[in-house]
Amino acid sequence: MRSGHQGTGPGAITPDGCAVELYSRLPAGGEPDIIAGAVPAGAHILELGCGVGRMTHPLLERGFTVTAVDESAEMLDRVRGARTICGAIEDLDLGERFDVVLLASFLVHSGDVEVRRGLLRTCVRHLADGGCVLIQREGEDYHTGLPRERVDPSGFTVRIASSEPVGDGVNSVRAEYEFPDAVWTQTFLARPLTKEQFEGALAEVGLRVDKYLTDERIWVRAVPAAG
Repeated sequence: MRSGHQGTGPGAITPDGCAVELYSRLPAGGEPDIIAGAVPAGAHILELGCGVGRMTHPLLERGFTVTAVDESAEMLDRVRGARTICGAIEDLDLGERFDVVLLASFLVHSGDVEVRRGLLRTCVRHLADGGCVLIQREGEDYHTGLPRERVDPSGFTVRIASSEPVGDGVNSVRAEYEFPDAVWTQTFLARPLTKEQFEGALAEVGLRVDKYLTDERIWVRAVPAAG
């Protein structure tokens, strides 16, 4: 288990506190359409932190080729139709380049600055000429107005119960997921980033924002700063 991370509930728990069975139940939502609308048709996507394939499978259905990476073998066991690679993202070096590198699930908000830099360097290392990186940020009010909950139309409740400072600009966040037949929790470390801090983190590794893809600036397309 990664330091500061834990999870509870039925089934396998990954090193960052995610429950495999929980993520198998969560819907993909509108994310695959956002991604598909921001990249060339048929692009080869390197998906970093794919989990159980919640976005992998819809992207495959839309005609993309996906190489799916996760540090959890239990998560990867649920992925179908994509090449899968098990390993830590921040250390990944496939010796290959991709049209699109996808870093979703708020991974850019890692509480460990060196891990964040490693994640972003992995994105740059695997980016083909003319390619782009798609990054999912936290909403800028993610850590405020808590507790906050949403009832999904399919019948489960997701709740961000708390976000408590633990020092050095990092918060410990507790999320709760209640289904009619099971409850899962996840506690993880996250570093809130303002727009300026986020753009500074990109600049550190030679990236710049090409376009904010959503009004809330949660989805971002980044490209090499020299491009």
